[in-house]
Amino acid sequence: MEAQPQDSRSDELVDEPNQQRSYWRWRKQDFFPEFSFQSFSSYKSALAATCPRLADRLLSRSSDAYELDAGRRESGNPMRRCLTWWDLLWLSFGSVVGSGVFVITGQEARIGAGPAVVLSYAISGISALLSVLCYAEFGVEIPVAGGSFSYLRVELGDFIAFIAAGNILLEAIVGAAGLGRSWSSYLASLVKNDSDYFRIRVDSFAKGFDLLDPVAVAVLLVANGIAMSGTKRTSWLNSIASIVTVFVIVFIIVVGFTHSKSSNLVPFFPYGAKGVVQSAAVVYWSYTGFDMVANMAEETEKPSRDIPIGLVGSMSMITVVYCLMALALTMMVKYTEIDANAAYSVAFAQIGMKWAKYLVGICALKGMTTSLLVGSLGQARYTTQIARSHMIPPWFALVHPKTRTPINATLLVTILSAIISFFTSLDVLSSVFSFATLFIFMLVAVALLVRRYCVKDVTPETGLLKFLGFLFLIIASSIGVSALWNSGVRGWIGYTVTGVIWFIGTLGLALLPKYRVPKVWGVPLVPWLPSFSIAMNLFLIGSLGYVAFLRFIICTVVMLLYYLFVGLHATYDVAHQPMGEAKFEGER
Repeated sequence: MEAQPQDSRSDELVDEPNQQRSYWRWRKQDFFPEFSFQSFSSYKSALAATCPRLADRLLSRSSDAYELDAGRRESGNPMRRCLTWWDLLWLSFGSVVGSGVFVITGQEARIGAGPAVVLSYAISGISALLSVLCYAEFGVEIPVAGGSFSYLRVELGDFIAFIAAGNILLEAIVGAAGLGRSWSSYLASLVKNDSDYFRIRVDSFAKGFDLLDPVAVAVLLVANGIAMSGTKRTSWLNSIASIVTVFVIVFIIVVGFTHSKSSNLVPFFPYGAKGVVQSAAVVYWSYTGFDMVANMAEETEKPSRDIPIGLVGSMSMITVVYCLMALALTMMVKYTEIDANAAYSVAFAQIGMKWAKYLVGICALKGMTTSLLVGSLGQARYTTQIARSHMIPPWFALVHPKTRTPINATLLVTILSAIISFFTSLDVLSSVFSFATLFIFMLVAVALLVRRYCVKDVTPETGLLKFLGFLFLIIASSIGVSALWNSGVRGWIGYTVTGVIWFIGTLGLALLPKYRVPKVWGVPLVPWLPSFSIAMNLFLIGSLGYVAFLRFIICTVVMLLYYLFVGLHATYDVAHQPMGEAKFEGER
């Protein structure tokens, strides 16, 4: 397994090409500078060598140094380090706390878990926190814009990083489109009590694509426009909006407990343990979004301090807030009387506070707006890092010299999400759900174990084989538990066997020597916490249903075709080019 060649030029040369060339460049060489794409004959030769190239790149790993130095030079200009732990804390809060908690809590309390929905939120919060710990260690060690893409590329190789990143980027774009449609629906409901009030019906279009939504497009354009104008400005706006949300949430919790009745918590487990666990898989989506904040590591002033405080602190706060909101709702209203569609608004109306529905609606709108803002930042930086690796054209990696933001990458995700949101209804978008989010969380936990135990030219072959064997036991037992639960098996024997296998695999790793330790900050209790994160994420993946698996497989096949015809050859050329030669070849 080979590392990428490192560029030996000093940081002072980063801006040199942009002193001579405009940021807006449109030549073929700017999009496909690699040798394989210089002519039809060179591309044909590259395709003929697909098999040996694939064998070369399949397990080829990048390096910390490449991601931190040579890879960042592809952007021409450095991003501005302007974010502190305070910014990251509120960016994470703004990204995660959207409208979902106001909708999902009532739904799951009514038909999923009853009052025990508070435990569902606690279980999902712990699972999310385990993933946050893994992201925080990588963010401190490799503080670059790509987040999980860079982490997987360094530890698991180009191929796995591309497949995982491609899927999660697709879901991020579709998710942004869905947020745009939801924003439009919420606003229309507040104004006219008709969620389609602002949409234009075209009867000749297919069902699901026949309601055009210009408001959704406008919201996406504004949010992404703000993100392009400057990172600090976006963070500042998000912080103000998020702090206002905190006051509204505190109001909801205080009023809820003031009008609470302990008798409403009886029975606490009306749907049993199964209901609690299934609801945990549903409410987990209320915790997603922090991975977009991890993509901001390159713009953080002191990553070793700011990333752990910002990510871990915010997720801990969000978990407590969600649990208190769920508890307040179920104590204020009997779970059988909760309105599954507008739980908090109806609950306040029942105690004579009908005006509070507007407060809840505005808070939900604000939540979607900040989710769009932070998502715009994160998606663009994810795209930037993929472009730096040349898996997509490096033109999308360019950072603007004035705003110090990746405008090209932001435009790409903006245009795609705006087109999707304009034509596609929410029920179609909701079918494309976050399988890849859990999958990539699981892979990051695996990558962290690989980082600790498998160091190139240091870990002996016997140690590597033992590591792979124990890791196989952890993954196989985790899949086994998920399969047992989702097939309806409730006997203790199967769970005991798979649990013992998981324990043996994790204990085996704990007894192996670690060949790398974090330089500054790291996940505690390795391998136990990453191993538990793997098990939790695989368990939640199993609850998604076959449609999510089918969607993931189809998208992966499409991305694999792109990789075989484009991405593979571009990354192969970059990895095997003479050191420092091809970077500015088209600019001479």
